[in-house]
Amino acid sequence: QVQLQESDPGLVKPSQTLSLSCTVSGGSITTNSYCWSWIRRPPGKGLEWIGTISYAGNTYYNPSLESQTSISRDTSKNQFTLQLTSVTPKDTAVYYCARQYCTLFYYDYWGHGTQVAVSS
Repeated sequence: QVQLQESDPGLVKPSQTLSLSCTVSGGSITTNSYCWSWIRRPPGKGLEWIGTISYAGNTYYNPSLESQTSISRDTSKNQFTLQLTSVTPKDTAVYYCARQYCTLFYYDYWGHGTQVAVSS
C-alpha cells in the first residue's frame, strides 16, 4: 500500500517561499511509469494541478504557476518537494501530494493534505 504524507508547511508570509515535502512509503518514487504530483485546493474552489515529477526526474508544471514553481526529489529519502516562491494570499490552499500513472490525469494515491495559509 502506497502512502504519502505532506510535511507541515510552517509559517508562510507574502513574498516568502513555500516549501513542502512529500514522504512516500510502500513504493519507490523511482518506479517506472509513475509520476508524483502536487495539487492544491483553494478555499471554496476546485482542485488545481501545480506540477509533477516523473520517476525519471522530469518535471512538468502548470503554465500559470511555472514561473514560481520548482519540484525536486531526494531519492534516498523517497521524498519529493515543492517550492513555491513569492507567495501571495491567493496561494492559500490545502496542498496535496499524489501519485499518478504518468500518462493519465488520474491520481490513485493521495496524501491527506496540509493547510497552507498565506497572510501577513
